[in-house]
Amino acid sequence: MLVFHYPMQISNLLDAISSGATMIAFAQTAAYEKLNHSHMNPPKSNKPFSMIREFHLADWFTLANALCGMGALFSVMTFLETDNVKHIYIAGGLVLAALFFDVVDGRVARWRQKTSSMGRELDSLADVISFGVAPAIMAYGCGMQGFYDRIVLAYFVACGVSRLARYNVTAEALSEGGDKVKYFEGTPIPTSVMLVCVLTLAAYFDAVQSNLWFGVIEIAGLQLHPLVLLFALSGSLMISRIRIPKL
Repeated sequence: MLVFHYPMQISNLLDAISSGATMIAFAQTAAYEKLNHSHMNPPKSNKPFSMIREFHLADWFTLANALCGMGALFSVMTFLETDNVKHIYIAGGLVLAALFFDVVDGRVARWRQKTSSMGRELDSLADVISFGVAPAIMAYGCGMQGFYDRIVLAYFVACGVSRLARYNVTAEALSEGGDKVKYFEGTPIPTSVMLVCVLTLAAYFDAVQSNLWFGVIEIAGLQLHPLVLLFALSGSLMISRIRIPKL
């Protein structure tokens, strides 16, 4: 039997080749697994405005709602600066336009059968601006600027925010397994449009600022305009447990 004795250099070379082959095989396996992982979990798009590209058609109507609410805020601030009552009319008209877009976005979402958690949150944020903050600022601009008035208006906005938060977390239960909510708990925040109509009507009759309907009363040296109690009533109805069928 012949036994070959390899020189040390050849033995080391063979060991190196064997180790290299093992490393190449390992690298190929890792590359293959990485390729499969990339196919199963494609990377998120890094394109500019990628979030906006993901908006559904209904979301654009929701954004229009929010923009109308912001426009109403700007109009009230302009009224406070110029004392031109036409800006109260504009603010009231923009809140009504916000209501239109709020109704349309829901109908479009059902028509297209495309809804998302982001769309629901976007709708709530827009409603807070247009039907919570905007009516409260309109009331302030029209003359409800006393200490107690501010507390009531802040309470009204807080009720609106709480009402929307409650709806978001209970919508699935209220729908009873269906696609549509059967009823509302508490009055929806867009009902504040009625308060906006009252304020716009008051502006038309020049019943703003010092001429505000029902005047002003003082309690412990601080002012309260009785008309602001409509906002307290509206806010309380929002957070109530009254069931209102959804049309």
